Amino acid sequence: MTTEAPPRRLALSPSRASDFKQCPLKYRLRAVDRVPEAPTKAAFRGTVVHAALESLYSMPAAERVRPRALELVEPAWRRLIDESPELADLIDANDVATFLDEARTLVTSYYDLEDPTRFNPAACELFVEHELTDGALLRGYIDRLDIAPTGQVRVVDYKTGRAPSELFEGKALFQMKFYALVVFRTRGTVPTQLELLYLADGKRLVYRPDEPELLRFERTLSAIWKAILKSGETGDFRPNRGKLCGWCDFKAHCPEFGGTVPVYPGWPEQPSDDGAERD
Repeated sequence: MTTEAPPRRLALSPSRASDFKQCPLKYRLRAVDRVPEAPTKAAFRGTVVHAALESLYSMPAAERVRPRALELVEPAWRRLIDESPELADLIDANDVATFLDEARTLVTSYYDLEDPTRFNPAACELFVEHELTDGALLRGYIDRLDIAPTGQVRVVDYKTGRAPSELFEGKALFQMKFYALVVFRTRGTVPTQLELLYLADGKRLVYRPDEPELLRFERTLSAIWKAILKSGETGDFRPNRGKLCGWCDFKAHCPEFGGTVPVYPGWPEQPSDDGAERD
């Protein structure tokens, strides 16, 4: 007889924190109601690229050359299809070759940004979790953590899209500051560098945080969690119409677009796993 592991507590990830800031109703539908969202071809392509790069760094440094990395794309795709067969429906059989070529192009772009044969990461696809003093549980995955011989720490995240304009840089840095804070609190070291690698256009976004800034950011996360708990008690998760609504999957449940909000199920009484995602 198999005993299921108990579900984990509802936690705050970079995406869920951003959801609540952007639109409390979007947060509720994702984290509390857990309304299913259809996977997209773009997201699947990104997952394939991440999986290929993770496999690359499991190899000895001297073997991490570009041709070898490109060979890892198709096995990564097949492995993900085997794990989640429904993903196969995202791509027409006649388009598979094009899809894989697009993923290989992104991997090729990665080599224009750094040389993976020159260093060994401390960890890839690292699950991190930390509870703040007010009870807010932070959770997520770091694409790559590098630790230099001098002890300096670098947090690296791969993005398969294009680098954002200055208007949207703040959202990207929010995610990286989140991970920097968790690294600081779990390892006692402020990361020297936060690095976002945008593979679609071969650009790099670098940020260097300091301890006072991370402590201020910690207070920001605490305030977000406090607001979430207040909404959870009252059920008041109001929609917030904005420029990003055009890309939202929840219009059918949003009164701003003539949709019907599901009956509020109540704040989870038992610990629940909000599905720590790879942002």
